[in-house]
Amino acid sequence: MAGCGRAWIDGSFVTSKRHSGDNDACYDPIGADRSRLHPALLDLSPGRPEQVAEFGFEFFPNVVEAGSGAYFVEFFQRDRDGRPKGIVVIDLSNEEFGP
Repeated sequence: MAGCGRAWIDGSFVTSKRHSGDNDACYDPIGADRSRLHPALLDLSPGRPEQVAEFGFEFFPNVVEAGSGAYFVEFFQRDRDGRPKGIVVIDLSNEEFGP
């Protein structure tokens, strides 16, 4: 798990849309060992092609999203009109899953 405690997944699957078209994720970089992260997670180039090829979506560290000034986890919790929406959090801190 590279020391990452949690990740959040955002996308149209949390809306009433029948098919999800745009999904993104972010992970908590605090305590994460960058040397143990999947190499695609380090690809922050425009469009994040390595991430999309490996995971099917973009996967950001939970840092400030440039356009909004909010952390990604906060940015993900608003729709395009600024209304609150849900996201999925995944707890990765359970040691049962191994290192």
